Amino acid sequence: MTTDPNQAGVGKLGLCSGCSYFPAFMNAHRCTPGDACIRAHSGRQIDRFLRQNREEAEKYLADIFWERRAIAARYAPVDCIGDLKGDPDEVVRRVVATRLPVDALETMVGDPDREVRLSVASRLPEPLLVRLVDDPDYLIRATVARRLPHGQLSKLVKDPEREVRKVVASRLPPFALHMLAQDPEPEVRAIVAERALPGLAAALLQDEEWWVRLAAVGNAPLEFLPPMIHDPEIEVRDAALSRLSEANAA
Repeated sequence: MTTDPNQAGVGKLGLCSGCSYFPAFMNAHRCTPGDACIRAHSGRQIDRFLRQNREEAEKYLADIFWERRAIAARYAPVDCIGDLKGDPDEVVRRVVATRLPVDALETMVGDPDREVRLSVASRLPEPLLVRLVDDPDYLIRATVARRLPHGQLSKLVKDPEREVRKVVASRLPPFALHMLAQDPEPEVRAIVAERALPGLAAALLQDEEWWVRLAAVGNAPLEFLPPMIHDPEIEVRDAALSRLSEANAA
């Protein structure tokens, strides 16, 4: 039994009229006016339609409506969406950047949209990440810093953004932390002190910021700690006393 297009609820806003899917898809419960409809200007309805009918997604990759293209790119076969890397709408390109194979992302490192580049930075093969170390957005550089091979992290030790240098300080091998020991930001130096080898930690006991000194107390050789029991900050004094007491009790 076919559905009468004139019955109540069918063809809401005239969307069923002239639709190539009507009435077959409706009768098969593959679309529902006002809920799952490819012709609606509603991302929710378009998504529900294509989620139920993924084999139809490829047909809408060149649709005039950006949201329909973006949702189609989410459900279409991956090998069909490569041409959308240059789509004029950034939302479409964001979807593409999350789905393409990682070896197809290199041409998207210069995308004008930050969210696209963030997706690229989080998925790009490690050997290619160096392409993004000078990205104008610090969030992307921070993402790169979290994934860059240790041997290339030195490229970011002079980054102008503190948050990027904090990531670098948390990942540099301990023997290389001296590169950030004189960082202008105490938050960076504190991370260095927490991970420093004994010699560098001893040097950081003289840092002007108490929380850097506090972090250094945990790694500095015991012979450097007695003067720290007279530090002007109680937290530093207590930490030094605690380490010395533990050593004496051992």
